[in-house]
Amino acid sequence: MKIFKFALVASALLLCLILSSCFGESNNDPKVSPIVDPIVPADNDPDLQNTDYNILFIGNSLTYSNDLPGLVRNLGEKNGLEIGVKSVVKGNYALIDHWNDGVIQQEIATAQYDFVVVQQGPSSQAFGREVLIEYGKKIKELCDEYGGELAYYMVWPSRTYYHTFDGVIKNHEDAASLNEALLCPVGRVWKKHFDDTNDFSYYGSDGFHPSLKGSQVAADVIYNTLF
Repeated sequence: MKIFKFALVASALLLCLILSSCFGESNNDPKVSPIVDPIVPADNDPDLQNTDYNILFIGNSLTYSNDLPGLVRNLGEKNGLEIGVKSVVKGNYALIDHWNDGVIQQEIATAQYDFVVVQQGPSSQAFGREVLIEYGKKIKELCDEYGGELAYYMVWPSRTYYHTFDGVIKNHEDAASLNEALLCPVGRVWKKHFDDTNDFSYYGSDGFHPSLKGSQVAADVIYNTLF
């Protein structure tokens, strides 16, 4: 009986790991544990008054690594725009996790945000695609109700799973098209750079999270998409 119970627990844990790797933040490589705590922005209670635009970022450590929202805000300052940013980010979270938490609904309902930028893991697999589209639609409906515009932050696979890159790009493009949202095509820009130069310095040391250079490129793509 004890052996049977142990087998059930082990099976349940394995299922959780598989689901996480399908659509959350996982780098799709079960041999590599994702880093869930790179650099977290210190100020997540910003002053959103007297700004030109406000952006809500929803995602996981691919967003909070190197303080991507802060990098976008800094680009605004360089171009004469006062941009307020706030993040709802948790390690390994997908859009379904954020939706089930209920925090993002309350935040969007404050009607403070001109843009809501959403991000989850690579989403090259079927279930990740489904979540990207289905929960993106739910968030889009909230954005429409409260005056914001939805934008997808297209990410990338780990270097180990580079062969899934086309699927990552397609699923993000499809999700944005189906939900009539903006698309920040960071992953596509990364892939073109890699294929043209064979320079993979946009990746950090774990081969999945972005280096500072990679986050700066992401910020530039997001800023130019929105503004």
